[in-house]
Amino acid sequence: MLATKLFAPTQRGRLVARPRLLAELDGTLDEGHRLTLVSAPAGFGKTTLLSGWTARLGERRPSTAVAWVSLDEGDNDVGRLLAHTFAALRGAGLTIDVAALDLLRADPAAAVGALVNEVARTADGEPDRRWILALDDYHAITAPEVHAAVSFLLDHLPGQLHLLVATRSDPPLPLARLRSRGQLVELRAADLRFTPAEATEFLNTVMGLDLAAADVRALDERTEGWAAGLQLAALSLRGVADPRAVAGFIDAFTGSHRFVIDYLADEVLARQPAAVRDFLLRTSILDRLTGALCDAVTGGTHGAGMLADLDRGNLFLVPLDDQRTWYRYHHLFADVLRARLQAEQGDVVPELHRRASAWYAGRGLAEDAVQHALAGEDFDRAAYLVEEKLPDIRRSRQDGLLLGWLRALPDRVVRRSPVLTIFAGWSRMLAGDLDGLESRLDHAERVLIAGEADADLRARWADTDELRTAPATIAVHRAFLAQARGDLPGIVRHARHALDLAGPDDHLARSGGAGFLALAAWAAGDVAEALSTFSQAVASLHAGGNLVDELDTTIPLADMWVTAGRPSRARRLYEQTLQTAIAIRDKVVSAFLEVTKMQM
Repeated sequence: MLATKLFAPTQRGRLVARPRLLAELDGTLDEGHRLTLVSAPAGFGKTTLLSGWTARLGERRPSTAVAWVSLDEGDNDVGRLLAHTFAALRGAGLTIDVAALDLLRADPAAAVGALVNEVARTADGEPDRRWILALDDYHAITAPEVHAAVSFLLDHLPGQLHLLVATRSDPPLPLARLRSRGQLVELRAADLRFTPAEATEFLNTVMGLDLAAADVRALDERTEGWAAGLQLAALSLRGVADPRAVAGFIDAFTGSHRFVIDYLADEVLARQPAAVRDFLLRTSILDRLTGALCDAVTGGTHGAGMLADLDRGNLFLVPLDDQRTWYRYHHLFADVLRARLQAEQGDVVPELHRRASAWYAGRGLAEDAVQHALAGEDFDRAAYLVEEKLPDIRRSRQDGLLLGWLRALPDRVVRRSPVLTIFAGWSRMLAGDLDGLESRLDHAERVLIAGEADADLRARWADTDELRTAPATIAVHRAFLAQARGDLPGIVRHARHALDLAGPDDHLARSGGAGFLALAAWAAGDVAEALSTFSQAVASLHAGGNLVDELDTTIPLADMWVTAGRPSRARRLYEQTLQTAIAIRDKVVSAFLEVTKMQM
């Protein structure tokens, strides 16, 4: 989990008081409301408004706590989103039953149901307690399964839990139904526009200008109360003392928001010292900024100081934690900076991404390392990083992440790697394409042979257990193919070959080979042999520390005992497995809570 995702952006010392909007947000907590939707284009101050409101909510409603999650593209994995949501709710004081945590990846829909039940259960004992779950930047969500999970939550939301969504565009949630039932409160661009009085306070008090009333009124009209436009204008006007120049500047800009962004961004950037401008451009490739990372990307040594200066200068920098260690650029400003970087220094962009990738990789942050390697089109490096991360991905069941990486990599790069080729075949297996799986396995074998003769090719591969056991893994997959096609002799042949290829400590390959042998024996009616061999498969999983996979074997093994006429043995197996699962769950939950505690 990323701790920075669980903090509402820190409020600055000087903000425009917006009592009309705060009062409307307070009203959303009235009984019967389920969802508050704040939907407006970028730059209308959605996050600033909501973070300010939630920060002061405890003063007005002490019994209401806020759980904040800042969303990004990675949250299109429903398990990841729920993990951050659960951590945020725990940080807000909601006790979530450990059973709900177990369901996060195994059954996300059930996890949402467990969350609903837990809120209701807690509320029975503390009827005055309420929670707000704030999901910021919801426009980053595109996965239908995530929208479905949030819709399910809305449909079954207990009265003590309120959902707050900030987004640039309306999400595919049941808005019409909620609106017709009076369960939806909406704030839109028209509501968020600065009034003339608010524009005056922002320009002259917050931004430190001394504009005449007529100039403020003209600027407010030009920007149509758009907060980002006003901020860009204010930054451009700093240091302009001549009233005629101010009036000329205001008269000069007009047109769409996009035009204003481009025009004023040029003005803002042009007024920065060369070192600051270069820092802004080069670090714009980063979704999150901290001093050391900025130094790694820019090659400088004063990243932390530069970020602190930019923060003090109100230059579109959003703090992401209470210590002001991590930041991000305002989304609009980041878009402009990236466009300028591409136009002016497009040739250095891949190298900047590679530096960011190396920094993240050096700290074990594989997801960010792969993301930047892909963005920098360093596909060989990205493939190498994916190969290194595969054991962790398999253990944590992050199938969606792996499939996304495989889709992002060019096929020519995947086909150079026997390990990635095998997993590309596995992806075809998930899609029911048996011929596609077989084709990939054939190719993986050819690449392995080529690597024995080509040292340069082999040097591209990460030296991992997955590479060493690739031949045995291919044999296990061929046993699966034989089973899917009803080829009993083929199952036995390939499964035995897998066992011949696997070393004594290659537990995953040995469990696969033994497991398919056992299934073949069971299909042939030799239950005693099936039980003996399948028990070897379970023992291999246990020895390799694959405890979740070991637990998964309970059902087929118990079915074998039932077939053997030993239902009592099957029952004992279930009971032992349940006890083991509870013990594992308690360890996982303890670690989960410790991480959450550290991050909060």
